[in-house]
Amino acid sequence: MAVKKYKPTTAGRRGMALASFDEVTKKTPEKSLTYTLKKNAGRNNKGRITVRHRGGGSKKRYRIIDFKRGTEAAAKVLGIEYDPNRTSYIALIQYEDGVKNYIIAPVGLKDGDTVYSGPDSDIKPGNTLPLANIPQGTEIHNIELYPGKGGQLVRSAGAVAQLLAKEDGMAHIRLPSGEVRLVRLECKATIGGVGNIEHDTVKLGKAGKTRHRGIRPHVRGSAMNPCDHPHGGGEGRSPIGRPSPVTPWGKPTHGYKTRNKKARTDKFIVRRRGGK
Repeated sequence: MAVKKYKPTTAGRRGMALASFDEVTKKTPEKSLTYTLKKNAGRNNKGRITVRHRGGGSKKRYRIIDFKRGTEAAAKVLGIEYDPNRTSYIALIQYEDGVKNYIIAPVGLKDGDTVYSGPDSDIKPGNTLPLANIPQGTEIHNIELYPGKGGQLVRSAGAVAQLLAKEDGMAHIRLPSGEVRLVRLECKATIGGVGNIEHDTVKLGKAGKTRHRGIRPHVRGSAMNPCDHPHGGGEGRSPIGRPSPVTPWGKPTHGYKTRNKKARTDKFIVRRRGGK
């Protein structure tokens, strides 16, 4: 993916760098594989805000992605599409019986390519097979945690994991964060890394681009009153008055670990991110 830069004709254009969408070959989605995405502005089923700073944004339809790749057959790539719901691009594939599906588009996948799913598939980008059939050292993405549930790990733009070793029915996988995790060999994974690798170099350039994505302004706690935030109050620009920052509800933040210390999945983590 190439990044398109703009001349600083306005303040919003200055520093703006957006995707050129050179890899995208299909402009309109397959309507049978989409449905309307209802907006909830961060509210739950009781109407209470559970995620702050959400609301508005452009209309969009959700693309139904086949994370399971359960059809063990060959499929032809019909086009690469932009998906407003995720950072990676998606590929529309069609099986020999005419069934169409969306998959995460890996690096190097092009129109007309053929992808396979099954234990006998070749080790080529876009092919899906069990971890037991993938050679050690192979780069993979869209990794299952439970056999048959569908890929849950390594699905964002530019992400790639590596299969390090296999022993005792488990695969050692190094995730993009640096964490090494055990996954059952029956679980499936897709060969290659996720496409749109230059996504992190994109600069929106103006506040309106964030609003188009449905993200509303975030107000600093130190700019609020004491009744609204623990950081609030004081004359002028005051420090937060605490040893470390906290959330609006008084919980520690900025480095505070929230993972359950008794999480049952700890036994599957060989090495945590950061080398610890």
